[in-house]
Amino acid sequence: MSTYMPKAGDISRDWYVLDADGRTLGDVATEAATLLRGKHKPTFAPHADCGDNVIVINAEKIVFTGNKLEQKKYYRHTGYIGHLKEVSYKTLMAEKPEFAVEKAVKGMLSNNSLSKKAMTRLHIYKGAEHPHAAQKPQAREF
Repeated sequence: MSTYMPKAGDISRDWYVLDADGRTLGDVATEAATLLRGKHKPTFAPHADCGDNVIVINAEKIVFTGNKLEQKKYYRHTGYIGHLKEVSYKTLMAEKPEFAVEKAVKGMLSNNSLSKKAMTRLHIYKGAEHPHAAQKPQAREF
């Protein structure tokens, strides 16, 4: 008996909806990263891109435990000397909650070309509506 190696044509991609209402950022990001990589499938192979499409709705209703909303910071550098910018997650969640979820999911994926392809299959929306009804996404409980 030989080991199964998935081919690009054999991979079927499903669509899943994750409702982030009342969930923590880590819970949502962990489930999204698992679905994007395809680790929930029995045909998973680490070298193949066999993940599914993920839709995250209600990104603005994600909760933070403890004092993370005030104390947790997002840092970025402009490229100029001394230009390190920081934004608290309270501000970030008020202005761009989709970006906070995207950064959390990206941090849980490995830094290679497979994860870059996987991030293109992640769709994040602030509210409960999404334009992917034609794909018939399945609600995923986690």
